Amino acid sequence: MIDRRAFLATTAALAMPMAAYAAPRDTNRPSLNSLAASKGILFGTAISAGQATARAGTAEEQYRAVVLAECGALVCENEMKWPALRPDAATFDFSRSDAIVALAQGHGMKMRGHTLLWHHPDWFPRWLTDYDFGSRPAVEGERVLQAHIRRVGENYPQVVSWDVINEAVDADTGERRETSLSRAMGPEVLDVAFHTAREAAPKARLLYNDYMSWEAGHENHRAGVLKLLEGFKARGVPIDGLGVQSHIGSGNADNSVGFDTAQETQWRRFLDEVTGMGLTLEITEFDVHDKNLPADPVVRDREVAALGRRYLDLMLEYPQLDTVMAWGMSDRYTWLQGRWPRADGLPKRTNPYDAEFKAKPLREAMAASFQAAAPRPQAI
Repeated sequence: MIDRRAFLATTAALAMPMAAYAAPRDTNRPSLNSLAASKGILFGTAISAGQATARAGTAEEQYRAVVLAECGALVCENEMKWPALRPDAATFDFSRSDAIVALAQGHGMKMRGHTLLWHHPDWFPRWLTDYDFGSRPAVEGERVLQAHIRRVGENYPQVVSWDVINEAVDADTGERRETSLSRAMGPEVLDVAFHTAREAAPKARLLYNDYMSWEAGHENHRAGVLKLLEGFKARGVPIDGLGVQSHIGSGNADNSVGFDTAQETQWRRFLDEVTGMGLTLEITEFDVHDKNLPADPVVRDREVAALGRRYLDLMLEYPQLDTVMAWGMSDRYTWLQGRWPRADGLPKRTNPYDAEFKAKPLREAMAASFQAAAPRPQAI
């Protein structure tokens, strides 16, 4: 099964014209990771196996050069998700995730893990959706889940932070999503995932990760995530923090309500509630969606950079935040190219580098935000 983000990003990249590539970065200026690290912040990006192992002279090889020049951490875009690792109930295939881990190790970079359980029925592998849990479904469901998390967690002891559970809350209703595992095990499925992750990865930070956003329309989602986190804490679930995906801009959705719909007061309230539970924060999937901005790339880049700076400045006010991960460094490979197309059909400009690997204003906005951030002890 191919994940939507991999498919859409690949399709969009093939549609873009090849160009004369720019140097990955002006080596006279500090990298984003060095600026972040000077304040105790880890900066990195998502990457695919194809980009990690690209042949010389290809666009993907140029992209990898940008990543290595700018980042101090990597996360697999799709390669550690169930559909990629588990072609069937009996098999684990680590070949693609191993390639990304090897790249990180070879360049002294840290590794994030994404994700041990994407609790969303649309993104379960077909075999798991159709799995026969037998006459004792709760027991068999727990066995299947624990076997997966133990094998994956133990296979990657170098992972410093795991998205243990991803997107378990329905964005519209704020209620927990139902999957074949929750039907077999009941609501305990999420608690079991965290307890098993602690056993399998005792040194890693364990996060719940979701796309609740500061945009209007995410009120129920935020409330549902708070309720979930409060339940974890009340039951003694070993959760360390919240992964905030941070796909911001244009409502973080397919709509035409505008570009900047941020509810900053409500968002601060949400973050205050989360950190008040003693949880850390990580920005796990940062990009800025420009769907509803004008066609002019100069205008778009300016507005994307301004919103990105405002968001990062707000987030970095919280000393509990010590990690910022971009969800891609170049517009050539952003998952947003094929999702929720612009009305004018133009390629989107959502990342710090453009499709020809030239730095954009968003890159400078990110640098400025790191420079302005208060120092903090880096915990991972």
